[in-house]
Amino acid sequence: MRAPLAFLLLFAFLPFFPLGVWRAFLLDVGLFVLLMAALALSWDLVARTGQLSLAHGAFFGMGAYGAGLLAPEVGTLPALALGALAAGLAALLLGGVTLRLHGLYFAIASLAFSEVLRTLALRLPFTGGPIGLPVAPPFGGSWPLAPYYLAWMVLLLAVGLSLWAERSPFHLAQAATRQAEAVARVLGVKVVGVKLLSLFLGSLVAGLAGGVYGMKALFLTPYDAFSLGRAVEALVIPIFGGLYTTFGPLLGSVALVGLEQALRLWVQEGYLVAYGALLIVAILFLPRGLWGLLGGRRG
Repeated sequence: MRAPLAFLLLFAFLPFFPLGVWRAFLLDVGLFVLLMAALALSWDLVARTGQLSLAHGAFFGMGAYGAGLLAPEVGTLPALALGALAAGLAALLLGGVTLRLHGLYFAIASLAFSEVLRTLALRLPFTGGPIGLPVAPPFGGSWPLAPYYLAWMVLLLAVGLSLWAERSPFHLAQAATRQAEAVARVLGVKVVGVKLLSLFLGSLVAGLAGGVYGMKALFLTPYDAFSLGRAVEALVIPIFGGLYTTFGPLLGSVALVGLEQALRLWVQEGYLVAYGALLIVAILFLPRGLWGLLGGRRG
């Protein structure tokens, strides 16, 4: 528990560090680390039930568009909450239809769900279609650090939910569902309910992360907000950092976001090749992720 809290404290005080001429760049990278860590934890919450979700890019996009559309009418915080709730309701809809599916079948269904939402965002007139949607900055732009601390608060919520899931009886229900679903049913575990709750909580966090991202980016397009790449990042970061833990996705987000930014600066156009090669090596030779390499244990 101390490692996640130390991580949160470090990033809470990052804007007060003497960052010099790199300050704006490092704070932007820090904000993206916070959002990706929250998104990764939201995916890990679902993965603890044994389900491979490719819908987190859709939940991220729903939160982004929901907050972007509602902020001028209701204000920053209510818009973020309503955008996250829309993502949560979409997750319940998806789960109610597909959570009896397993493994690859659920992954394909969640990917199809993502593509449907992206197509709707491209076609509906109030989303701006392929042209995109301008988004107002949080609190009218009166506080430059508002997006950063909103991202920090989203991660705080994600860490709180993850620690609760690790340390409560819900952890046992998730583990039983993941390891032997048929046996879990016999033992009285409400498997579908466990999966639905995990998916709902994960989608809320992903929707909040998307809402803050939209308010930071100030402009959204369906190709960005509902990107499959976002869903892949949500999947890769926990695997790289350490599955079924709280600190693993935090560690993975720092490592991968930092690595991506460094490769962009050093390798430039070819950074994706180097990035992909390093990921393959890490997945092959670090089966328990960075946290396992450092001696941490699974939740």
